[in-house]
Amino acid sequence: MDFFYKKKNIKYLYILIAIVYAIGLFIPLMENDSAQHAVMAMRMYLNDNLFEFYKGPNPYLDKPHMHFWLAAISYKIFGLQEWAYRLPAILFTVLGAISTYHLTKKLYDKSIAHYGSLIFLTSQSIILANHDVRTDAVLTGAVIFSIWQFFEYLLTKKTLPIILGAVAMGIAFSTKGFYGVAIICFSLFAHIIYNKKFSFIFSYKILIAFVVFFLSITPILYAYYVQFGWDGVEFILWKQNVNRATASGFKQNSPDYAFFFHSLLWVFLPWAFLMYFGLFYQIKKWVKNGFKKTKGVEFLTIGGILIILVIISFSKFKLPHYLNPLIPSLSIFTAGVLYNLNVDGKQKTLKVFLGFVYFFVLVLAIASFLILFFTFNTPTILTVILALLSFIILILTLVKKEEISNKILVNSVLLMIFVNVVLNSYFYPKLLQYQGGMNIAKIIKEKNINIDDIYIYENNYSWSLDFYTKKNIPWISTDEIKDIKDEIWLFTKKKNDIENLKKQEFIITEKIEAENFRVTRLNLKFLNPKTRSSKTGKVYLVKIKKEV
Repeated sequence: MDFFYKKKNIKYLYILIAIVYAIGLFIPLMENDSAQHAVMAMRMYLNDNLFEFYKGPNPYLDKPHMHFWLAAISYKIFGLQEWAYRLPAILFTVLGAISTYHLTKKLYDKSIAHYGSLIFLTSQSIILANHDVRTDAVLTGAVIFSIWQFFEYLLTKKTLPIILGAVAMGIAFSTKGFYGVAIICFSLFAHIIYNKKFSFIFSYKILIAFVVFFLSITPILYAYYVQFGWDGVEFILWKQNVNRATASGFKQNSPDYAFFFHSLLWVFLPWAFLMYFGLFYQIKKWVKNGFKKTKGVEFLTIGGILIILVIISFSKFKLPHYLNPLIPSLSIFTAGVLYNLNVDGKQKTLKVFLGFVYFFVLVLAIASFLILFFTFNTPTILTVILALLSFIILILTLVKKEEISNKILVNSVLLMIFVNVVLNSYFYPKLLQYQGGMNIAKIIKEKNINIDDIYIYENNYSWSLDFYTKKNIPWISTDEIKDIKDEIWLFTKKKNDIENLKKQEFIITEKIEAENFRVTRLNLKFLNPKTRSSKTGKVYLVKIKKEV
């Protein structure tokens, strides 16, 4: 089956990838961050106020507003829907894929331009980031688009690319502070140093870029000033990234200096091993050539990546999704590795990596079918058909004789399509049914409970409860309850809270409970239906009144 190996049919790979992403649009929102961000944007939308930024009842002084603004605008256009929250992420991912395509073509060869974008779109963390949506998808698209446009300026000296690059850099800043800006600047710095293009730095057009960048971040600075005064402006211009680097205000979560390097093995699945080999292969060529400019070696991608990885490895607060904005550059570089190995006639090396593909197919296929048939309830006929069709296409393509670099690319892409058809159409929808807040929201709707009578007790927040009731449910303390004369409903995650309320002379007139599990903390006992109940808990909605 050579269908997908023909250049004219490359568009069908994109169509299959689009199906995977489209399915992910309708997955329930995942606690904590994704649902939390969706609810924070919902508050902006419901209050018609983009400048008052809250997490629950508390002012939110952390990430900038851009991701939340885009979600709130999407709600305004399409309503409070899961897919509306995710739509900006999808659009910026498409922008990232287009940018990756063009940079791959310009840095390496037009024959592999699609390699870069296909690698990017099928990297597991990028697929995940488009249904478990946080700030990273918008940041990733903005960063690689900015790098592409600044690179175009370096090639052509035209003004428009430098303006577009500066605007995109402003969006990156407005999404996650200076982290995205640093990735852009270090990538360009590595490229300029490697190519000795120092004259570009001293062009008057650089001043245009600074002015445009400043103008593009002005709305964010104004938003911080409106809510927090000059302290807010100081925070986003300096303290935010310093606080994360030093874990000030955060729990230090990883002293491991190699954390990001080994996290890449799954974040950049299934491309990480090829990328790491390529890193040594390309640098070896450069060193052998006396550190001079070498054919097939570029530093716009890998130079910026290495600088950033070294810097963030010293941070005391580390999370795997911090790597997402590097994935487009990693994808371009990995496409270049495939191209160079083929041009250099390294067929034996390519065969080794084709062997990795066979291994991943075996392992991930077994894992996917175990998930499909041995974790939750029997999948629907449609899910089974989609999974089997994608698996059959993969196998038929895998056994076809073809140029090895093409086989590595096409079969890895088809493998990730198969895996994520299973995950997006079956596993995540079933898993997320164990989110207690979402289940309570369904019961509230079924029983037609007045949402205005419901409160979150103490700090038992549930972002999925807020989103699926389409209300920022107020929080209430025990002291505040004493001042309420009528019956009210309280949501809590703790059974002890109910007993404590009884001791404080409150009568429980009705109790509703739902199964609950922290879905981001998966373990084998939960995945095994026979032992699942030992790992799940309960959440409660209780109706209370004072004793007379």
